Amino acid sequence: MTIVYQPEEALQLSNTGASVKADCVQENSTLSGGPLGQKVYRLAQFHLHWGAKDDRGAEHTVDGKVYAAELHLVHWNSSDYKSFQEAASQKDGLAVLCMFIEVGDAHKGFEMVSSQLSKATCKGDCCELDVTFDPTCLLPENTQRFWTYHGSLTTPPCYESVQFILFEEVIQFSSEQMTALRSLHFGDNTSSCMVDNFRPTCKLGERTVLASFAQ
Repeated sequence: MTIVYQPEEALQLSNTGASVKADCVQENSTLSGGPLGQKVYRLAQFHLHWGAKDDRGAEHTVDGKVYAAELHLVHWNSSDYKSFQEAASQKDGLAVLCMFIEVGDAHKGFEMVSSQLSKATCKGDCCELDVTFDPTCLLPENTQRFWTYHGSLTTPPCYESVQFILFEEVIQFSSEQMTALRSLHFGDNTSSCMVDNFRPTCKLGERTVLASFAQ
């Protein structure tokens, strides 16, 4: 699997009312290979899911293990479609890189984001990072060991259009960085803290989960 990201000069963060989202505009930030074959998927945005406490928050589990949060890097199939909007409802439209997050050391790359979250406290709030941000800094060191399966978007309209790729290597956020996420709000006021914004784990059903065993 090949991941090539370009630095973002003016990364915009926004509180969507369901998560914090960072829009990526570099056309040459791409994902290909592995379960995606020869098709090229372009990075569109990244967002997170997290719990009110460290014992929950991720949308996936591994052998029953639950993590405090999960980071999603969302890509769309630019080989076959003209836009994210067109690709989103197509079976092969999207690919999402997923990173499990446990509480531990501060994440240096994410600090550039977490330090600005106070500017996007309520739904509809936006801010722009005043530093160049390379999404590569969010990736684990080993990007060749992963699980993958075909599933759906975890928020409405829940299109069955996503190739999920979940890295085996877990990354760490500090307790302060988790507090910054939990300090956001679902609405346009401070009455409801944005926590537990994850879809509960679904049954596997007829889905097949594959694993990469590259070193």
